[in-house]
Amino acid sequence: MASTVWKGFISFGLVSFPVRLFAAARAETVHFHMLHKKDQSRVKEVWYCVAEDKPILRSDIEKGYEISKGKYVVVEDEELKKIAPPTATTMDILQFVDSGEVDPLYFQSSFYVSADKNAAKPYALFAAALKDTRQAAIAKIAMHNREHIVLIRPADGGLVLHTLYYPDELHTANRAETPSANSRKELELARRLVNDLKAPFKPQEFKDAYRKKRRALN
Repeated sequence: MASTVWKGFISFGLVSFPVRLFAAARAETVHFHMLHKKDQSRVKEVWYCVAEDKPILRSDIEKGYEISKGKYVVVEDEELKKIAPPTATTMDILQFVDSGEVDPLYFQSSFYVSADKNAAKPYALFAAALKDTRQAAIAKIAMHNREHIVLIRPADGGLVLHTLYYPDELHTANRAETPSANSRKELELARRLVNDLKAPFKPQEFKDAYRKKRRALN
């Protein structure tokens, strides 16, 4: 059974219903273990104290926020729980936007939204309302030690949630400059090439050939 990533409530006007989030996708790759060349035994990660110049146990580690070079404020887990925002348990819908209005560049991770307990009716009503109005919902949710802006949209009769990057997380400085326009003849040729390769998107037709070759090495 899939593990729950988050559980809480979606609050929509006077309606509030419980939901759970499940990861919608995960990158698959071939993982290699680190081995000692001498005897091919597994290499173990060691936590090391620089000041005492010796290995330490994980139980001896605590969280600290650096306020200046080499100076830290220790933060306990209980302190973090106390300042957790309301969005840790409830997603309040902030607004609705036209479907497709949000640039995919803002999309971070995707999750399936599942109705919890006896919430099938309000869940279905919310999903149908979004589909009929061609709208997506913008909300806030706290998970994975941060508060996210999210987009909720209807998909295949249910709901899908996408966490969004904040504007200051987009590396706009890395954006390439737009080159000068080409001639009409060159543009027509490019259009012809696009039309020749146009086809319905069928994701099942695409395979990771490199991953297959890496597995073949085993």
